Amino acid sequence: MRILLLGSGGREHALAWKMAQSSILEALFIAPGNAGTMQHGTNVDLSVNDFKGIKKFVLENDIDTVVVGPEDPLVNGIADFFEADEAISKVAVIGPNKEAAQLEGSKDFAKKFMKRHNIPTAKYGTFTKDTLKEGYAFLEAMKAPYVLKADGLAAGKGVLILDTLKEAKSELKNMLSDAKFGDASSRVVIEQFLDGVELSCFVITDGDGYKKLPEAKDYKRIGEGDTGLNTGGMGAVSPVPFANPTFLDKIENQIIIPTIKGLKAEGISYKGFIFFGLINVKNEPYVIEYNCRMGDPETEVVIPRLKSDILDLFEGVATTTLSERDIRFDERSAAAVMMVSGGYPGSYKKGKQIYGLNTISDSIVFHAGTKPDGPVVLTSGGRVMAVTSYGKDLETALKRSYGSVDKIEFKDSAFRKDIGLDVMKKNSKK
Repeated sequence: MRILLLGSGGREHALAWKMAQSSILEALFIAPGNAGTMQHGTNVDLSVNDFKGIKKFVLENDIDTVVVGPEDPLVNGIADFFEADEAISKVAVIGPNKEAAQLEGSKDFAKKFMKRHNIPTAKYGTFTKDTLKEGYAFLEAMKAPYVLKADGLAAGKGVLILDTLKEAKSELKNMLSDAKFGDASSRVVIEQFLDGVELSCFVITDGDGYKKLPEAKDYKRIGEGDTGLNTGGMGAVSPVPFANPTFLDKIENQIIIPTIKGLKAEGISYKGFIFFGLINVKNEPYVIEYNCRMGDPETEVVIPRLKSDILDLFEGVATTTLSERDIRFDERSAAAVMMVSGGYPGSYKKGKQIYGLNTISDSIVFHAGTKPDGPVVLTSGGRVMAVTSYGKDLETALKRSYGSVDKIEFKDSAFRKDIGLDVMKKNSKK
């Protein structure tokens, strides 16, 4: 297979690392990629949303499969662009079309879909600037804390959890009337707050059948003890100790199967990954959100636990024969610790040299915000790299990852020292 992988983060490095192991890979290109993806294929200077440039590259390089890493090109309709163009319509796109990607692209669309198919989720209401007063009334009828979500994509920053009614009303006005998140908050979903522990589940589907991938838990806040600002993710672990077989069965029967069947029943073609952002409330799973692609940094622990050939699975998606494909997992635990630039998720400096990468033997380093400068690797983003390790249990995997983190240096680097501790403590108390 000749593959073009779109994206430049840790998720894409993990996918490239896995695809490079396939016996059916002929060539792998990554656009735009990073200093890590170069180890597994050829980086291409192309934007993920430059559909015309992508088409030209696909035709010139005989690409047969395009794997879409991030959500933006999916929500913008890259799969539809390929399908509508005769010259590239036979190229497989691993990622849903624009309509299906609305599961992530519009919180209101996702909520209405869940309601139609009796998929457990928090109670909600959707409001615009024309229905601001109704939004206030909806908030007044709720108990704190209050959850406000921008309807559209807001780069992971469109969700606010507020403790007072006054704050909630003020932020609702900021989002709707003052366009706090631009067009993304022209509609706002107000949700009931669910108190529980979050986890993420993933499937790959060809629109008919599906295969489950290992579950994971990520850590969004910058500070230890889940404090401080939200980030793109400071680390992840897999498996999740509290997700026992009974709980995972509930997720499959109450959430995964109704989602796949619901999409099919509504005539929505979905080919690719579905990410289920879930919360465990008193041993009952509820959907917080859908994503139309793999999560980051969860990919950096989920994909290393996949033993099967990922290109065989992609071929199954492309030809609607996924049910015939084999999927196997590594029984070991995996843990990823994210190293970030000092100041992130606020302002931070780029271009700092990274030392110690060649000394790592116990872990896999998945690059996220890096770029090559000759033989040197420099920082180019807030989340710089995910350091992932295997272990017979999470404790062993985490110990290895933190040992490797200590060997990597760049100026003002930061990381959380408590990844996985919460779920290990909860598990040890049982």
